[in-house]
Amino acid sequence: MEVMADIELKDLLAEVRRIEVVSKRRVTDMMAGNYSSAFRGAGVEFHEVREYVPGDDPRTVDWNVTARLGRPYVKKFVDERQLTVVFLLDLSASMRSGFGVWTARQAAARVCASIGLSAAKCDDQVGLIAFSGGVDKYVRPERGTRHILRIIRDALALRGSGRATDISAVLEFAGRVIRRRAVVFLVSDFLSAGWERSLTPFSFKHDLVAVRLKGPELGPLPRAMLRLVDPETDEIRVLDATDPEVRRAHEEAVLGWERRCRNAFQRADVDLLDITVTREPGRDLVTKPILSFFSMRQRRGCRT
Repeated sequence: MEVMADIELKDLLAEVRRIEVVSKRRVTDMMAGNYSSAFRGAGVEFHEVREYVPGDDPRTVDWNVTARLGRPYVKKFVDERQLTVVFLLDLSASMRSGFGVWTARQAAARVCASIGLSAAKCDDQVGLIAFSGGVDKYVRPERGTRHILRIIRDALALRGSGRATDISAVLEFAGRVIRRRAVVFLVSDFLSAGWERSLTPFSFKHDLVAVRLKGPELGPLPRAMLRLVDPETDEIRVLDATDPEVRRAHEEAVLGWERRCRNAFQRADVDLLDITVTREPGRDLVTKPILSFFSMRQRRGCRT
């Protein structure tokens, strides 16, 4: 897979190191603990046999042990904690543009770092499927911090094979290669069309979370003449953002997009984690929304 030509290797390694250092500061025991509470394993596993006490579920009686010892014993099970976490990362051209202090791709790398290092701290496996017009790279789930650093590097540096986004294709591919139930973070700006119906079949098998990256261009436009370039088609437009009609049309388009996304996520029973990229440098844009998301999952109860 080709690496982005405009990122020098030394700059790339420095950025990976920067993200690692900052993310490790974020991934305190509190964040890792909240992550662990927010996501459960794929099932339960046998732990021990103990003597029956009033109130135990009769269905858990171990009849072989009971018959051998002459008094009732029950099987005790515990949640199987170990998880597989997979990031589906959008590499399309729109992820490298915007008005923010970071591009959506740079924000996505920081999200993958924070969640990935939390998963590594809990000894979970983490993988990556990068996509644009199709699947561009598959990194099999593995454990360990070194593996997470590889994923951060790829999240920053990989170049998509196409400019457009095909979310349906990556979900179909992920459904084939991820055999066991996993927690899957679909990281995208969701600015493409036609992906909504593909969510439901996939979320039926896996715990799918939509990580939506929102740049300041989705908020109020600056009052100026704007020269805009569509990153996926190279079409250039000049927009008079001082015109009230233009501003109203932009606001209505954003509200319509927001409504379509939320309706699609709700229909498919997919949780949403919004990451808003601002124009303000120096702000930590990922820790607070991630912790809020983990807390929401804890309050509601994990999916089974």
